[in-house]
Amino acid sequence: MLPEMPILDGDYVRLEPLSLDHADQLGVASGDGNLSELWYTWIPDAVGMVAEINRRLGLYATGTMMPFTVFDKATESAIGMTTFMNMRLENLKVEIGSTWLAQSAQGTAINPEAKLLMLSYAFDVLGCNAVELRTHQKNAQSRAAIEKLGAQLDGMLRNDMIMPNGTLRNTAVYSITKDEWPAVHDRLIARLDDVEQSSEA
Repeated sequence: MLPEMPILDGDYVRLEPLSLDHADQLGVASGDGNLSELWYTWIPDAVGMVAEINRRLGLYATGTMMPFTVFDKATESAIGMTTFMNMRLENLKVEIGSTWLAQSAQGTAINPEAKLLMLSYAFDVLGCNAVELRTHQKNAQSRAAIEKLGAQLDGMLRNDMIMPNGTLRNTAVYSITKDEWPAVHDRLIARLDDVEQSSEA
């Protein structure tokens, strides 16, 4: 059985338990950059948002996912989704994934702080030995963001899944171990400090 969903609160971002009440704002966020049209991932459009929220909530009920809505604290608006997924707490391991952000929030402090909050919860509260991150082999933006965290590439799962458009996905599998977490933590703090200094300049 999974723990009760927490609220993870930072300076720039707040991660709240996913709710159907967030559907309208998330539909707007998905339209920011026409994210549903990206071929290398699957992000719901406004029409499909309720079904996707229900799917994720169903996985929480079965004990395999903890789904969050990402809120930009500057605007108090929902700008994306993220999850702990494929949760194997008996092995003290989780995956951070099924993440998307409105295009206007990409490249800001939102994603690094969200990862800091989630990794802190995984390692310091759940006591995980490792946190996994997966993405499409050809999703260069996602892979760059994961590598910037300090995650290590474990390998490539070839022909891992069939995408909604019928193409085959090779999945790049990364992980951060509990021994690596202190250095990753410090790197994320330094990145957020850089953001603060840039905003003050």
